[in-house]
Amino acid sequence: MSDLDAAPVARISSGDVSGRREGELAVWRGIPYAASTGGGNRFRLPQPVESWSGVRECLTFGEVAPQSAGFVPVDPAFRVGEDCLWLDVWAPAKPADEPRPVLVWIHGGAFCLGTAAQAIYDGRRLAETGDVIVVTVNYRLGAFGFLDLSALGDEFTPNLGLHDQIAALKWVRDNAAAFGGDPGDVTLFGESSGAGCVTALLTSPLSAGLFHRAIAQSPPATTVFGPERAAVVAKRFLELLELREDRAVELLTMPVEQIIAAAGTLLDEVPLREPGRLAAAPVVDGELLPAYPSERFQQGRSHRVPLIIGTNKDESSLFRLFRSPIMPVTPDAVNAMLRGVAAEHPGLSPERLAGIASVYESTTPRGALTMSTDAAFRMPAHWVADAHSAHSPTWMYRFDHATPMLKAARVGAGHATELPYIFGNFGSFDYDPTFWLGGRKAAQEVSGRMMRRWLAFARYGVPAAIDGSKHWPPYNAAARTTLVIDAVDRVVDDPDRDRNTVWGDQVVGFY
Repeated sequence: MSDLDAAPVARISSGDVSGRREGELAVWRGIPYAASTGGGNRFRLPQPVESWSGVRECLTFGEVAPQSAGFVPVDPAFRVGEDCLWLDVWAPAKPADEPRPVLVWIHGGAFCLGTAAQAIYDGRRLAETGDVIVVTVNYRLGAFGFLDLSALGDEFTPNLGLHDQIAALKWVRDNAAAFGGDPGDVTLFGESSGAGCVTALLTSPLSAGLFHRAIAQSPPATTVFGPERAAVVAKRFLELLELREDRAVELLTMPVEQIIAAAGTLLDEVPLREPGRLAAAPVVDGELLPAYPSERFQQGRSHRVPLIIGTNKDESSLFRLFRSPIMPVTPDAVNAMLRGVAAEHPGLSPERLAGIASVYESTTPRGALTMSTDAAFRMPAHWVADAHSAHSPTWMYRFDHATPMLKAARVGAGHATELPYIFGNFGSFDYDPTFWLGGRKAAQEVSGRMMRRWLAFARYGVPAAIDGSKHWPPYNAAARTTLVIDAVDRVVDDPDRDRNTVWGDQVVGFY
């Protein structure tokens, strides 16, 4: 057997791990970056992995974090369990003269769904195209990762999902060199709630120095709870379990299935009762998140790293298609959201909210969808960019591209539709109608440009496409220069000026 055919082996801090050769890449799947969260570790901070002797095979994905069924497609063949703190690595097999940049991916799923094992996140094409290391991270979700139960006792720690991600970033710092990566050149990127984690970690003292560039794709950056809100949600969680607060410790040994069932009910009922609100989200805990990330950004206290941030033109359409309660997409739900905001923000007058609603014509289905998109994703992204660009290089994009089929289905550039363009993974789902009406060649061209920009940013800190693509100038709060990504890219100053004006610069936590 030649060296090229031999299984790749990397020596990491906990022991040797073997992977598999896949074309020009070496791939490791299911490498543990922390111990299992089962048993006494269920609601604890991520614990160190016990070292092993010999070579540990890392050829298959680890266990998917416990979660209830949702609209995020997760292969039913995957194993579900609490040994879910693992990551995957894609690395060019050919040695390089210098260490390669590392990209670390945080998957989305409303803080309660998904896994790094989803086919859409396969890092092969990204690693091959950019000659980089790609790492995808699995972490705790829902009741186990983003439901703050700390009000119930010292046995519970808030923000465990974020703590898991920080543990993974520390693993990358300590072990990237074993795969040919540069621990001093790490780009943290994510989408949806994964991007919300990116914006949160951009303001956390505990993540300082662990990444050097950031990309936030459709971040719900204002979806962060205060302790009071978190305590209310925790109390309702116990009610669903028919568990008194003085018996909350029983959660440590309760069957996983029972917790998942109650969490599934909670995650569904909260946005139905309170449109625009989630049940699970990061929480201001005074340590990992000393304050609301939106406040930290406005105070200039986000990490001094270059940032790409943006949203998709038609974010809400996907939630309408799947009839998901996570986002309000009907006129009644959107206006119920506005009433809730008015009750919680005394400084935001009913007249101001009525003025915002009138610009959108939120009593119409189309207006409701657009307002939901802006409240959940677009305006939070702008508020982050406005503040972060005051001290660090920042680039804003709007993803507008849609295939003829997605346009015909009234999905357009919906939420998460940019993912196959970033990873180059079209056709990742068993049932994928994306190209039924054509458009594959144009989509692949758009994908090539986006991948090259993201990869240039990871390598040089500037999303410069050297293939003659449209120049992408940095963002600032005055001009709000934005790259509009479509079959032909455009650079536009403040492309949504009419709607931006009515919001102003007041950060509103709708979600």
